Amino acid sequence: MDNIINNPTNVWFVIGFALLAIEIVAFGLGSGVLLFGSVGALVTGALLWFGVVPSNWIISVGCFALASAGATALLWIPFKRLQSGAQLGNDRSSDLIGYQFRTDTDITHTDKGSHRYSGIDWQVRISNDSSISRIGKGGLVRVQRVDPGVFYVVPD
Repeated sequence: MDNIINNPTNVWFVIGFALLAIEIVAFGLGSGVLLFGSVGALVTGALLWFGVVPSNWIISVGCFALASAGATALLWIPFKRLQSGAQLGNDRSSDLIGYQFRTDTDITHTDKGSHRYSGIDWQVRISNDSSISRIGKGGLVRVQRVDPGVFYVVPD
């Protein structure tokens, strides 16, 4: 344990993988903030490992700050485009459209539901195009439209 704490290289690798795990498990790569810190920590660990920067805590913290800022500067705009769907233009198609499942709760236009799919809890809303105002618990629904983290459904 003492070797891990006294060796900045190991600490940065542990921090990098821990931040990455938290980002994936808790946010499903949806926030990006921990992802940028993870990239910065892993880059810092790699630079220390290969001897590019000296194994010194002050220098490694500065290297982490610069690597995280660089990762943020390089990846911020592409990630925002990915999350907003801007690269698709008006075409909001998805392979999730047509996906069917049964609801866990009653869903109305004011009471949203949720559905766990592929390890992510999706918010479930009745599609605005639908003429119905309520879907009962256990009702079979079909995804009509998808936004980040939201399924818009109609009864099937």
